[in-house]
Amino acid sequence: MVWWWWILPAASALLGAIVLLRGLGGLFGGRFIGGLFGTAVGGGLLAAGAVVALAGLDVQTYQRLTYERPVATIETRQLGPQLFEATLTTPPTAAETAPAVKRYQVHGDQWRVEARLLKWKPWANVLGLDTQYRLDRLSGRYESTADELNAPRSVYDLGPEPGNIDMWTMARKSKRYAPMVDSLYGGGAFMPMANGGRYEVWLTQTGLVARPMNPAALEAGGEGWH
Repeated sequence: MVWWWWILPAASALLGAIVLLRGLGGLFGGRFIGGLFGTAVGGGLLAAGAVVALAGLDVQTYQRLTYERPVATIETRQLGPQLFEATLTTPPTAAETAPAVKRYQVHGDQWRVEARLLKWKPWANVLGLDTQYRLDRLSGRYESTADELNAPRSVYDLGPEPGNIDMWTMARKSKRYAPMVDSLYGGGAFMPMANGGRYEVWLTQTGLVARPMNPAALEAGGEGWH
């Protein structure tokens, strides 16, 4: 959160409280004019601090609830009919210093990436708890339902190695997180594959969003995918 949304109203409230107390002291001490003036000024500063704090909370709400961050870049290269090599690049984690790059052979007309999502309650989101995710699977997807049923399929596990701590599962099973958790669910995004296509996958506060990032990717999807 931006610090001045809280420092400024706090300073205004502190100054207002001091002036208000001095004003009240003047009133009880018989200095009616000075006491009334101090009380009015102090009360005004306290009210101004409250207004600024509420405005700051509203602004922070807007910023947090529209926050997005990139979770993956996917580049596709055609190897044959309905067969592509998909290069998946993910940002470095806290334990890594460089992006992770992996390549997969994907059958189909489209790629699909799925993730496990942990969405917090709005009040927790405002306090800075953003939607958490863990990439789960990368798979191929066919345009035709008949192909989906009969053509070669490809699916890859993107989750952590067995034995690692899974916060999604812990939050799902533990009542400790219940007051803050809004929903635990799976989400996905897919795009048509193109030779030389480049795509970005972003996490928003409501789920995954995929975007074509170069002419090849845009042309593969037509106007409906812009």
